[in-house]
Formats: sequence, structure tokens, C-alpha cells
Amino acid sequence: MKILFLDQSGKLGGAELFLLDLATAYRDRSLVGLFADGSFHTALQQRAIPVQVLAQQNLAIRKESGLWQSLRQLGQVLPLIQQVSQISRNYDAIYANTQKAFVVGAIASLLSRRLLIYHLHDILSTDHFSPTNLRLAVTLANRLATLVICNSQATLEAFVAAGGNPQLAHVVYNGFALENYADLPSNRETLRQQLGLTNDWEQNASTCFVVGHFSRLSPWKGQHILIEALTHCPDNVVALLVGDTLFGETAYVEQLHQQIEQLGLQRRVKFLGFRQDVAPLMAACDLVAHTSTAPEPFGRVIVEAMLCGTPVVAAQAGGAMELVEPDVTGWLVPPGQPMKLAESINICYHQPDVAGAIAQRAKQFAQAQFNWATIQQQIDRLLKKALFCTLDNG
Repeated sequence: MKILFLDQSGKLGGAELFLLDLATAYRDRSLVGLFADGSFHTALQQRAIPVQVLAQQNLAIRKESGLWQSLRQLGQVLPLIQQVSQISRNYDAIYANTQKAFVVGAIASLLSRRLLIYHLHDILSTDHFSPTNLRLAVTLANRLATLVICNSQATLEAFVAAGGNPQLAHVVYNGFALENYADLPSNRETLRQQLGLTNDWEQNASTCFVVGHFSRLSPWKGQHILIEALTHCPDNVVALLVGDTLFGETAYVEQLHQQIEQLGLQRRVKFLGFRQDVAPLMAACDLVAHTSTAPEPFGRVIVEAMLCGTPVVAAQAGGAMELVEPDVTGWLVPPGQPMKLAESINICYHQPDVAGAIAQRAKQFAQAQFNWATIQQQIDRLLKKALFCTLDNG
């Protein structure tokens, strides 16, 4: 099968990391079309994956856009739809990996009469989308998509609750190349010193209890929850915030710095920005915290922490509840409650043997359930079935 992959982002987020692995498997018979340039484009080129930037400026339509705002952007979107339609005639299927890519790809597939695959990496709810964009996504999926791949049961259930056809939807979890987590640096104290823990906090790196938070800086990702939780933990519990803004949420970053200053936590919180070395950083942490305030579609960082052998505490909502078994493979806490988060951090801090046993069970679970080789086979079977059904019906 020849596939035209579509993605709206030029930056590397969770959906893009998934597509990077998937497109690698199909690179001899695929093209990745991006709606923006950036680090994702570079990563695809480094893997020798055919890629083309299809838009010269970012699409202004946002998840929260209303009907009038969306209509105003039609002049920008229509040429892109026409371009995608023309390119797709050289491929068997259009595989839309993000929401804007799906809208463009869906209309283009109608024009080019190509198979349409919708990979849903989002919870379709009003927590994340305007009612207009929800209706648009579900309507296009029901009428034009042959297959909707959901990255968790929570994502599938939200799709159906929004009016999506359950017969189209199948759950395929994100997969991970296990070899990327096999040879992590053994001397984590060296990495801690390189991060400046001893200089910035004037403490010995070995005495710090490091809680890592790995996500873009955004209000719904809940970095402020972790910062508040630190005030209820011992003074040597410190936080590493790994990630940057993706959608210009600079006001939130300023809010975080103000919060840190007001709480007197300047020596206990460090911003690392975007980093490529996520796995070594996770391995250097004593705990990884996932603090999303709205349901997470999947929770990629949760599985990555498990594969690194680092204990994890996650917000009890969405896809995270499918990844963590409380007190067996990690901890779950109610979203938006710093005190509850602090309780789990303190358990991990005061009971390292218990935390170590939980982390080991979690690593075995993640290796068994999220091996990329298995996930790729699942997607390949679904794509072949979708193509066969389309040819049979045609």
C-alpha cells in the first residue's frame, strides 16, 4: 500500500513521534506531507523518509475556533486541499495523523477518491475542541473515513460519545522501540551534575529527590499542579520541567515563574526546555509526574517512564487509567489536586523499596504491551483490511 501521511505540525509532539516510527516502516512507499516546517521535518529527513512541506504558513484554525473563525480561513485552506488532492492521486490512501490534517485530508480524499484513514490522537470533547470543530471532525469521519484508529479506549469512547460511528473505530496503543530504552546511562549522578543541580540548588545531587515532568508547557498539562505539590514535600524534593511551548502559550510560562517566585521555590524548580535525550533524563529522575488537568488521550510519557525503570504518578483520567494499575505499576491521583499528588510523591520518597518494586513491574508491563514491533503489525493488518474492503466494495 502506498500512503500519503498528513500532519499539521512542524514540531515534535506525541502524535509526530508516533508518525515518525510509522512512516519509517513505510518509507519506501510513502510521503509525509506537513502543514508547517520545523524539527519534525528535520527528523523525517534524518530517517530518509520522503517528506514535503505543503503549506508556507501555519493554518490559523485552532481547536477552539468557532464557525465564523473557521469560515474566515477557507481562503487559506482551499488551495491546500487542492494540493493534497492532486498529490494523493499517486497513493492508495491518505493517512491523517492530526485534526487539521484530517479535515484537509478528508475533503481531499473526496476529490481524489482515495482511501481515508483517521488516526485519532485526541480526546474529542469540549475540554479540547469547540462544538463546531467537534461536529466537523465527527461528520467527516462518519461520512468519509474507512478506518479510525484510536490511541486508547478513552479516545474511542470519546469519539463514539461525540457521535462517531463505533464500527469505524479500533484501538491501537502507541508503540515504542524497546532498544531505545535498553542501554541508558548507568551513572545518573553525573547527568544530574551536568544539569546543574549542585550549582543551582547548592545541594549534593545524590541527596536530591528529582521529580521529572515531561510535556509541553501548557495549562492543561498541569505543571502548576506539580509546583504547588512541592510545597507539601521535603525541601530536597526538586522538579525538572522538560518541554517548551508549542502553541505560543508564553503567558502560562510567565505564570509558572511567578508561582515559583511567590512560593519561594526558585532553587527547587528547573526549566530544561525541549530536549532530545528524554530517556536518559527520565532514568535520572526518582519519579516522573504526569499532571494533566483534562483527560489525556494516551499518556506517552507514562509508558516512557515505565520503560526507563522510573516510578510514575499519573492523573486519574483518560488514557492514563489504561496504563497504570494503582499501587501495582504506579500511582493514580485525581487531576488538579496538588495535595494528593504530594502524597504519592512522599510515598515514593519515603519508601524507595516499594517504589523500586512498582517500577520494575511497570517496566515488564510496558515492554510486553507497547512493543513497537507488535503495534506496527496491528496497524498493518488494519490498513490491509481497510484497503481490501474498499477494493471489494468498489
